[in-house]
Amino acid sequence: MSCWSVLQKKNSSTVLLLRSERNPAEMVPALRAVISNFDNSIPVFNVTCWPDALGITLFPARAATIALGIFGILALMLAITGVFGLASYTASKRLRELGIRVALGAPSHEVMRAALGRTTLLLVAGSSVGLLLGIAASRLLAMIVYQATALDPLVLLGVLVTMSLVGVISASLPARRTLTINPVSLLREE
Repeated sequence: MSCWSVLQKKNSSTVLLLRSERNPAEMVPALRAVISNFDNSIPVFNVTCWPDALGITLFPARAATIALGIFGILALMLAITGVFGLASYTASKRLRELGIRVALGAPSHEVMRAALGRTTLLLVAGSSVGLLLGIAASRLLAMIVYQATALDPLVLLGVLVTMSLVGVISASLPARRTLTINPVSLLREE
């Protein structure tokens, strides 16, 4: 290893790494002052903070994370619309049956269970398939998304709970609407 002075090789690119808890705006003048007090002939050209230096390097990963987040929000909105539409369609096709149940004195929780049964079954099946596909795709996502692990149980549990809540809430709205319909008017339509 050869040792040389900065004065001997003025076109060198010497890099000094410094770790501090202080604000970078305070550190730069203090660093320049310390180097100047040590040796006034040492040039200090470019002082860059670590997050700024990594900004360009991490930009693709951060952009992919933001894009995947936007796609996730759009997928959630699509899921809400789809589950709500499926539940509305199912409830509208079974209005006569549910009206007969109400007319015969079935408790409201039984009518809700009958109205939500198939939708809940489809929701559980779709969530299970989605969870399995998410686990399978997690290795790819871990390579794209910044600071993501391949199988993050907190994220998987959060997605499962969120999708279940979204599905149950969006399916229960049309089912609740069937409870407010007068069963006599439904029976007279035929």
